[in-house]
Amino acid sequence: MSKKVLVIDDSPFVCKAVTKALQGTDYEVVGNALNGQLGVDKYIETRADVITLDVTMPVMDGLETAKKLFEINPNAKIIMLSAMGDETLLNQAKEIGVRYFLTKPFQPASLQAKLAEVFQ
Repeated sequence: MSKKVLVIDDSPFVCKAVTKALQGTDYEVVGNALNGQLGVDKYIETRADVITLDVTMPVMDGLETAKKLFEINPNAKIIMLSAMGDETLLNQAKEIGVRYFLTKPFQPASLQAKLAEVFQ
């Protein structure tokens, strides 16, 4: 049975890259959201097994989105995708409870390895 992945990122390119990277794997992208608010709604709808989450987005940023996702499900599995090497943001994400991080741009193998780590 495949694991459900929700992609929350304001870049359609990243949404496509994640979907493409997971083709032919045990992971299925069950939804995309272009901002954090839509992402929270989509998570409630799909109950995805794992979420890839951008840091910088309109309407609701990744940190606020992560907080809301953890309110809904304290055990939510979130991989924070960041193009910036901003240690402050990453430390704030860790304080919220995000344990997995991946730098954009990423190779498909890196994303697949990170997902394997999440489900170990």
